[in-house]
Amino acid sequence: MSQLGRQLTVVAVPYQVFVITGSSLAVGMVGLVTVVPLVTLTLAGGAIADAVDRRKLLLVTQLLSAATSAGLALNAMSPSPRLWPIYALAGLSAGLAGVDHPARNAIIPGLVGRRLFPSAAALGQIQFQVAHVAGPALAGVIISRFDLSAAYWIDVASFGAAVAAIAAIRPQPPEGGGTRPGLSSIKEGLRYVKGRRLLVGTFLIDINAMVFGMPRALFPALGTGIFGGGALAVGLLYAAPGAGALVGALLTGWVGGVRRQGRAVIVAVTVWGAAIAAFGLVPWLPLALALLALAGAADVVSAVFRNTILQLSVPDNMRGRLSSVHIAVVTGGPQIGDAEAGAVAALTSPRFSVVSGGVACIVGVLALLRLVPELARYDAEAETRRSDG
Repeated sequence: MSQLGRQLTVVAVPYQVFVITGSSLAVGMVGLVTVVPLVTLTLAGGAIADAVDRRKLLLVTQLLSAATSAGLALNAMSPSPRLWPIYALAGLSAGLAGVDHPARNAIIPGLVGRRLFPSAAALGQIQFQVAHVAGPALAGVIISRFDLSAAYWIDVASFGAAVAAIAAIRPQPPEGGGTRPGLSSIKEGLRYVKGRRLLVGTFLIDINAMVFGMPRALFPALGTGIFGGGALAVGLLYAAPGAGALVGALLTGWVGGVRRQGRAVIVAVTVWGAAIAAFGLVPWLPLALALLALAGAADVVSAVFRNTILQLSVPDNMRGRLSSVHIAVVTGGPQIGDAEAGAVAALTSPRFSVVSGGVACIVGVLALLRLVPELARYDAEAETRRSDG
């Protein structure tokens, strides 16, 4: 419920910015103003998650995030909504998400164990993608039939479900005692990453896909212009990757039997780039939605395996900090991608921005195969035997 509500705001913010400015570059700047607090507070959030009860930390972040959505709703209700509060509150919300996500991810291995974690990661992707399908589509309906403030207020209400769910979980302190939060703790986590080329490879391949192949900042321009629709068409474009990812997640029962998980990531990201490039070439909305759905299905496969490689290759007392690096990449990459897509579109056209980004993603995968061969060689079964031994 919480993620469903959050997706209403994910669509409402760029749509409102586009309505106020008429500029894809201005929409892309939403990503730019959110990436700094997101990355900074994600790294800090990982250190905090390895020091305190992760359950209490989640309760605090949910309540503060609800307040940012309430601020967006109040701005939307004013006779002349201002642009700067949208940027400011979006940045604050991104920073809070940066504190929230490492704690949320670090909890899961302790709840389900190593053997069940790949399946748990797939199940998590199912609930995540349900929200990413229903949320944007619902946002398009709510904004077109009511107004932007209604979307924001529903997001505020949805945080109540998150608070109730977190309250039902038992306390979740880090195993072996917490690590004192601070700059030294963050540096310790970064040093751990630096010495492990496999983890670096999983981060780099996702950055490559999201920075070059993430066209969502262009959805308002594409939906209202090239595809000739309004808020509903924009909502469908935002929903389509989630729809494909949901189908992909529902079919991930096979993930637990895959040994070469790095190779699966490489194939999935290549499919993502090809689907995005093709999406940029088609003029017919249903086919465009199908290609975005294919990209989303590929992305969810990549996400399951990248998260599995990360969570099962680090000790519990480091999971918060390593999750923070992972989340900074996963959530920061699309924000930079928004800015990149908007800037290229402003200099050329939305179509050129989409196609060139998909092609650049594929080129990046080929480069990473040469630079980080450890990713293609990773054997999950051998890694589990070493950990059990």
